[in-house]
Amino acid sequence: MTGRRAGLSLAKVLDAALEVVDRDGIEKLSMRRLGSELGVEAMTLYHYLPNKAALLDGLVERVVSAVRPSFGDPAEDWPRELRAFAVAFRGELLRHPGVIVLIATRPVQSPAALQAVEDTAAALGRAGIAPVEAMRIVNSVSTLVIGHCLAEAATTPGHPEPDPGPGLALDVTAFPTLSAAVEGGLGTPDDHQARFDLALDALLAGLRR
Repeated sequence: MTGRRAGLSLAKVLDAALEVVDRDGIEKLSMRRLGSELGVEAMTLYHYLPNKAALLDGLVERVVSAVRPSFGDPAEDWPRELRAFAVAFRGELLRHPGVIVLIATRPVQSPAALQAVEDTAAALGRAGIAPVEAMRIVNSVSTLVIGHCLAEAATTPGHPEPDPGPGLALDVTAFPTLSAAVEGGLGTPDDHQARFDLALDALLAGLRR
């Protein structure tokens, strides 16, 4: 079956790949598996993507470009706008936890994904920040978001909760502070949110100075 007969497009191929990764994890994604999901032979997919590396880059583009920065006036409000961008970026990553490791390890290369970076850095430029400093700020905030999501992803959909097993509970006598923190909600979804907010606000406060 040809790509035309199958009614495929690059967008449909990437959408299907993202569904596989969201459901089963990145390790289950292959051209053969993706072809099966779409009801075509794996070779049909090469009409749209030259190899699996291009498929993985396409997934990075799909997720990164879904978050569009929105910077209004005045330009001095960039920390608030950059915070909103970081929050939206985290939300998108946690919707697609299987792709986080790709975004952490594969450089953004496609025009669509690079445009989000360009738009964000350009907005900082309008606030009087030099291009190299603007890119450092964008990279610092993005790295914080990605790193936090890597740590958080084990408790997101698509990643089963680890079984702590017997005998691994904290010894209250030996670790009283850690035990109290766990009792107070350490490691819960609310705790992930609080830690993210704390780190992001501290970073932005430092960058603003």
